[in-house]
Amino acid sequence: MEEFQQINQPLLISSLTDEAKVAFYKKTYTHLAMAVLLFILVETIFFQIPPLLEFALSLTQGWTWLLMLGGFMLVTNYAEKMAITSHDRNKQYLALLLFVIAEAFIFIPLIFIAMITAEEGGVEILNQAAILTLSLFSGLSAVVLLTKKDFSFLKSGLAIGFFIALGLIIAGTLFGFNLGLWFSAGMIVLASGSILYQTSNMVHKYSEDQYVAASLGLFASLMLLFWYILSILNRS
Repeated sequence: MEEFQQINQPLLISSLTDEAKVAFYKKTYTHLAMAVLLFILVETIFFQIPPLLEFALSLTQGWTWLLMLGGFMLVTNYAEKMAITSHDRNKQYLALLLFVIAEAFIFIPLIFIAMITAEEGGVEILNQAAILTLSLFSGLSAVVLLTKKDFSFLKSGLAIGFFIALGLIIAGTLFGFNLGLWFSAGMIVLASGSILYQTSNMVHKYSEDQYVAASLGLFASLMLLFWYILSILNRS
């Protein structure tokens, strides 16, 4: 019975043939593109619902922002764990859907600021942020895919960095000080490290049936990078 289970256990992507690896990468990036398109669609729908828009904007001050951030982290962490630990495709799709909706909701205030402060240039700022994000994401992904280097050693450093960043965000919210440009620049560095780490996981850690879970990890890093690039462009 144990031998039968081992035979039917999904293989790690690192142990597959080159053709199977390429097929896995294509599926992963196809699902990543679908997640981005779904994010745009959901965000557009959210902006067409005034009560929801007003509610999201009302959560941007003081402790209510911390509640919003806490809820976002709870939902996204749950979705990420569901996707990573499950070989059930339906659960992976559900996790990706939850993650995309949560990202679309928390992005409402930032995109609203871009549209309001830039007036006619709001869409241009969003386009610039998207181009910069995709360019950096593509470059970092290419580094991993071409070198096949394992960046799993970044895990501890990223965890410490995100923990410090969260502490600064909480302190800034409670005590009313602006984290400023350098914080956003630091978060871009962290997001870049996360992209290297998640792409490395796609190459080395996932099973052949977990391309949806792999796309979720990449989507999370991509959206984090987009958030702080857009934040810097909003300031400028």
